[in-house]
Amino acid sequence: MEMSLLEPRTAVSSPFSSLKHQVERFSRCSSCKGRFFRASYSRVPNKASCSGGVSSISQEKLAAEAFTHKINGTNGLSSKLFSRDSRLLDAADDQYDGIVIDPNGLPSNPIVFSSNLRFSLSHWKKKGKKGVWLKLLVEQSELVPIAIKAGFQYHHAEPGYLMLTYWIPDGPCMLPANASHHVGVGGFVINDKNEVLVVQEKYCSPQFTNFWKIPTGFIVEKEEIYTGVAREVKEETGIDTEFVEVIAFRHAHNIAFEKSDLFFVCMLRPLSTQIIVDDFEIQAAKWMPLAEFVEQSHVKEDVMFKKIIDICIARLDKYYCGLNVHQLVSKFDGKLSSLYYNIVDGEDLNCAGN
Repeated sequence: MEMSLLEPRTAVSSPFSSLKHQVERFSRCSSCKGRFFRASYSRVPNKASCSGGVSSISQEKLAAEAFTHKINGTNGLSSKLFSRDSRLLDAADDQYDGIVIDPNGLPSNPIVFSSNLRFSLSHWKKKGKKGVWLKLLVEQSELVPIAIKAGFQYHHAEPGYLMLTYWIPDGPCMLPANASHHVGVGGFVINDKNEVLVVQEKYCSPQFTNFWKIPTGFIVEKEEIYTGVAREVKEETGIDTEFVEVIAFRHAHNIAFEKSDLFFVCMLRPLSTQIIVDDFEIQAAKWMPLAEFVEQSHVKEDVMFKKIIDICIARLDKYYCGLNVHQLVSKFDGKLSSLYYNIVDGEDLNCAGN
């Protein structure tokens, strides 16, 4: 039967005799205050007189159940022993009673990792923990099959790591799913000559080869909608702009990588006029008269395109109010957020700020 290192023993001669000798020596050492040391003991042969004690301790057992004695600053050896099983993976509790494993503290040896992972899962289950998050860095990729075999599932991947999860309790998993949406933006930029900034993409379906469209792109991580759309316009056309409003947004599903898609159509005011085409993804860019732009077959014949342009024109004529951006801090999380809403000046539909 396996016994804890902290259980009392009645044997006269035990494998801890050398440990007792070391502790007594250490407690007499006045210069050892405030230090930590690792207990060590020698292996002894099995003896008939050691009934009730541990007959022999292997080196593997020593490594697995190593512990440290904490020495206080005044009384030498503390009466309280600090113990942590070395098989338990380094991890921290999250706010949802889950576990977040430290990737920097994982064993590099796959066999040790496998053993410690299973031991840790058993320990956390006894503690009543719920979800377990395991981030494996690129250089730890050989540990992925081991985690999968232990019951972990893929959650998401980034260029530098793979995130896996494990749900401990019985019943449905309550861990949040991977991000479900992409966020796209389109910039409707019109100058004082009633000309729209349009582009032709270099890589597109053959049916859109000659189609002139507004600059579009994806919002990157930690980027605001209003800054992202201005960046995309600048990258594709070289035109500097000022964000005015969100005119409308579209919600679609099963788009790129089977994810849902949010696409925000934004109105911007041009701050420059000279076009500099991005040769990498844009075939051409120009200022096109609004009347010519709306007469394109792809605009006239497509319900979505036509509705977006109708809304933009209504906004130009002040028959429609878009959504302005406002920076607000909520007391619930203390973070600065962008809230988009429209402001109507009295009973007049002329939108404020124009």
